[in-house]
Amino acid sequence: MIKIGLIREGKIPPDNRVALTPAQCKWIHMNSDSVRIIVESCSHRCFSDKEYLMAGVEVKNDMRECDVLLGIKEVPPDSLIPGKTYLLFSHTKKKQPYNQTMFRSILEKKITLIDYECLTHEDGQRILGFGFFAGVVGAHNGMMAYGNRTGRFHLARVYVQRSLRELMHTYFGLKLPPVKIVVTGSGRVAHGILEVMNLMGVIEVEPDLYLKREFTYPVFTQLKGADLYRHRVSGKYDREDFHEHPDRYECLFYPYTRGSDVLMNGIYWETTMPRLFEWETLAEKEFRIRTIADITDDRNGSVPCNLGDHSMEDPVYGVNRFTRQKTAPYQQDSVDIMAVGNLPNELPRDASRYFGEQLIKYVLEDLVKGGSDTIRRATIVKQGEITPLYAYLRDYGGIK
Repeated sequence: MIKIGLIREGKIPPDNRVALTPAQCKWIHMNSDSVRIIVESCSHRCFSDKEYLMAGVEVKNDMRECDVLLGIKEVPPDSLIPGKTYLLFSHTKKKQPYNQTMFRSILEKKITLIDYECLTHEDGQRILGFGFFAGVVGAHNGMMAYGNRTGRFHLARVYVQRSLRELMHTYFGLKLPPVKIVVTGSGRVAHGILEVMNLMGVIEVEPDLYLKREFTYPVFTQLKGADLYRHRVSGKYDREDFHEHPDRYECLFYPYTRGSDVLMNGIYWETTMPRLFEWETLAEKEFRIRTIADITDDRNGSVPCNLGDHSMEDPVYGVNRFTRQKTAPYQQDSVDIMAVGNLPNELPRDASRYFGEQLIKYVLEDLVKGGSDTIRRATIVKQGEITPLYAYLRDYGGIK
């Protein structure tokens, strides 16, 4: 019998999503004699303790009897239980400085860390993620910000809706002005953005037509890898080569800074990759974009004027195009930035349900059986030792 615990989220602000819903826990108990789920009591989770109890799941305050602990975000170092196996989004694989203390505590406490972000199929496609819901909420909030800036329309907040279905109903009768929206990316985040564009009645046009003319109705264009990057020598785009040698590529986004009102950014980005534009571009007279929904949310990343996260309650801030300082949103010389690190928290029950389905379908059985190639590829630390695949993190972990 393996005991799996759903831990209470300890990061501030607290996350309200879960890895498994009450109904999913009940299904696991009904279909497996070798797994028992225990839930750590929590007052801010999107599913209440009572809902888990009604599904026949134990709710406790002590998780030390569990073998495997499932969370969502990072765990405060003091809350880590020695010797356990944790599955969560650790945000350590890029050597994020704000999680270095937690990572070193994981090593000291001989913990096994399996990162959701690193769980992939054989071809590298990620198995788990909340990207679609981040895209939905981010696109909505971006359009909300543009409506607030222009005064042409009004959108309510996502988190006051109980579900994605209810959110969809708020778009009925919405009439948007002739806005031009550029969407970057092709993954789950981009799919969520496109869902909102379609629900709002924004018409898709091809990139070349988008740049050539103005429209009397709202339009968007989607830029994927080949639309965004080209090799500095060959002038071509090769996905595998780009991810191996991004420094050999240049970004093609510049014309869209002059022909777009809104940027919905959904691309994956690392520090060696070219940015969409630079600070100097932001200050140009022809820079037209006034609203940026940086949904992938890398501070000082592909969007240089992302100065850091805001909260779910207050998701938008301004950045002065000339002084590069943070301002209140909707100012004349500012660009409005929507940057929130936990966007799916606005639709937590839908997001958790989808996440749990993928976890059960592709990961749980391997976890119960003691491992697989999928689990191995995602194991950053095993019993306090950094695994060979992540040896580059040794200095990050304080190992000489």
